[in-house]
Amino acid sequence: MPKRNTVAEWAVTILLLLFGTTSIVQAFVIPTGSMEDNLLVGDHLLVDKMADAPAGPIASHLPPYTEVRRGDIIVFRFPPDVKQTYVKRAIGIPGDRVRMENKQVFLKGQALDEPYTVHKTSYLIPERDNFPELTVPAGHYLAPGDNRDNSSDSRVWGFRAAREYHW
Repeated sequence: MPKRNTVAEWAVTILLLLFGTTSIVQAFVIPTGSMEDNLLVGDHLLVDKMADAPAGPIASHLPPYTEVRRGDIIVFRFPPDVKQTYVKRAIGIPGDRVRMENKQVFLKGQALDEPYTVHKTSYLIPERDNFPELTVPAGHYLAPGDNRDNSSDSRVWGFRAAREYHW
């Protein structure tokens, strides 16, 4: 095989890898303990950026686009500091009526079954562990960490817009 073909094949392979890792799939490392005991600090995730990509003029027509579902783990850049990657769980999707009382999440008035949630402290912090019923706005999500007692999340900084997420 001529050397020219080998160089061309490698160039195409490298371009496809670069495109794939920036547009289709991306690797992330769990940065904090907010998702313990399900995801640990240092765990690696491969995120399919096409599966739950926010709807747009092109992305909404490409398979396998699906809407974010309650219970999905989502990865996003934190808007005040886009250098920070957050990994949380979507527990409130657009239109949901959600409240929290004594660390228990209620969805549409019913206690939400969250087998993935971990509480590592017995005490309550009212501004973190209680909030009145709120309706998740269109195009937004309520996304706390699984380790609820050690997570900076939607209970502190509010709903996140779908366009802020990176899948």
